[in-house]
Amino acid sequence: MKRIEAIIRKTRFEEVKDALLHSDIDWFEYHDVHGIGQARQERIYRGVQYSTDVIERVAITIVCRDQFVTPTVKVLLKVAHTGEVGDGRIFVSEMIDVWSIRTGENGDTVLRDKK
Repeated sequence: MKRIEAIIRKTRFEEVKDALLHSDIDWFEYHDVHGIGQARQERIYRGVQYSTDVIERVAITIVCRDQFVTPTVKVLLKVAHTGEVGDGRIFVSEMIDVWSIRTGENGDTVLRDKK
């Protein structure tokens, strides 16, 4: 099992959400985040100057079986991409175990298969 964590632009969240749901990702969590990176550029959008280090972002967390990691990462790379500085990052890490609180079951059988 793997945990995929993606930090993306808030402006791309709806497209990413729809793409994940259409690619049969059953569940993910998300929340608004703030962070400071090393890539800082001044941009002008509709006459307002802003810095790329203050773009609002969303963190998405997905836990899935190993065989679903590559397709999920491909969806994130394709849909979250704008080509601009500050598009975000994707992190993939190993999950040791997972437990269902309701049933007490553990292991990757707790995760649903894709339809």
